[in-house]
This record gives sequence, structure tokens and C-alpha cells, in this order.
Amino acid sequence: MNSRRKFIGKIAGASALLSSTTSVKASVDLLTQPVLPSLEGRKILFTYGGWDGHEPKKFRDYMTPWLKEEGAEVLLFDNLDCYTDESLMKEIDLVIQIFTMSEITREQEKGLLTAVKENGTGMAGWHGGMGDAFRVNTEYQYMVGGQWVAHPGGNIDYKVSISSNDDPITRGLSDFEMTSEQYYMHIDPNCNVLATTRFNGEHDPWINGCTMPVIWKKSYGKGRIFYTSLGHNLAHVIDQPSGMTIIKRGIQWASASKYLPMESWVTPKY
Repeated sequence: MNSRRKFIGKIAGASALLSSTTSVKASVDLLTQPVLPSLEGRKILFTYGGWDGHEPKKFRDYMTPWLKEEGAEVLLFDNLDCYTDESLMKEIDLVIQIFTMSEITREQEKGLLTAVKENGTGMAGWHGGMGDAFRVNTEYQYMVGGQWVAHPGGNIDYKVSISSNDDPITRGLSDFEMTSEQYYMHIDPNCNVLATTRFNGEHDPWINGCTMPVIWKKSYGKGRIFYTSLGHNLAHVIDQPSGMTIIKRGIQWASASKYLPMESWVTPKY
């Protein structure tokens, strides 16, 4: 009987030790995982305009209070002339842009690209406001990492699949359903893709089964770039909370270009 009690006691002790060890390891893992940077003290340039269908003013009115609550200084411009202000662009930590189907002058584009590439300014955006902004400016598209070309069926139901659970932008999020425009894009094959969607071919059968990035991050020179094709309008990413969570987290990540080391993002695909 005593031997049996000793044996049971050893098992119980071992189980407790294993449980304790597992808890400690989980705590250590949490401590060592990268966290999202704070927006406290960040100087953010928010430019809005272009096609009204993507609701630039509604996004401005929704995002600005949140940015300020997080401690950021927000500068609002309804035009792109601010990109030519060299002294201003040197001070900016992050550009948020929503300017769908617009035109940008050579001087404006140069000011933006220089700020990101050479100064380390971050850039964050969503849907057509960033991914379908300046259709004839290929260097701008090179910076973004992709360009919209179609959304078969218009507003449809589709699934977003999280492909990276370790990244702080998508950590803790599960796959989710969207009712919005499912963007088909021309993509830089070396973007760090965090989520994808699959086309079912209902509207364009020749793309049946095609997997397309929905969320990515990358670098352009010294600058961090965050983009998601979510966000056709404000309601679409409020009705699906994961959508707005991803946008906000991407903004936080991109804001740290000047303060954190560049991340390795190039992974050969072919």
C-alpha cells in the first residue's frame, strides 16, 4: 500500500512539475514574442481624397480620434502638396493615405518616395486608397508591393485565411468571412504575406482556385510598408471587427520604421 501511495505521489509530483514547466515556457514565449509599437509621440501625416466611393472622409473621421487617443500627433491634408514639403516630410514618422484613382505629380511622388526610402518614414493604407491610387506611377506601386486590377463580382462573400499566427499584426486572429470586394491584384512576390483569400471562379472561372494575398508588409528602402486590401468602405471593416483590428495593428507596426531595425522580408519564391 505504501509503495502504491509513493508511486501515485511521484506521478502527481511529476504532473505538477510538468504543468509548472509548461506554464513557465508559455510565459517566456509570450515575453519573447515581438509586440506592436506604441503610437505615443508619433507624428502621422493622414492624406485623404480621390474617389468618394471609398469614403476617405468617413475613414478620416473614424481613424483620427483613435490615433490621437493612442498619443499620436495627426496632420490632415485633403491634397498631396504636403508631399513636396521637404522639411515636413523629414519630421513625419508615418504616412496614412486614402487617395483612390487619383493622379500624383512627379514632385509629389518624389517627396513621398524619398521620405519612405531614404528617411525611413513608414506608410500604411488599405484597399484602393493605397493599392489603387496612382495607376500610371510604377515606382509608387513598387513601394506598395501591389496594384489592384479587378474585383470579380463586386461586393461578394469571401473568406480571409490567416497565414501567419506569429506576426503581431495577425496574432490571436482566426480566419474570418468578409462581405466586400475581393481584390485581385498584381503582387510583388517577395511581400511578407500575413493573410490570403481564394477565388472560387463563380464570376471569372479562369481564376478558380487562385490564392491572393490580402494583408502584407514589406520594406521600401528604410521604410516599413503595411497594406491590406480590406476596407472598401468603413462599414465593411467595422461589421467585421478583425478587419479594423488588422488595419490598426498595421498602422502601429509601420509607425516604427525610424525606431526599430529593418525586418527580413525577402523570401525567394521561384
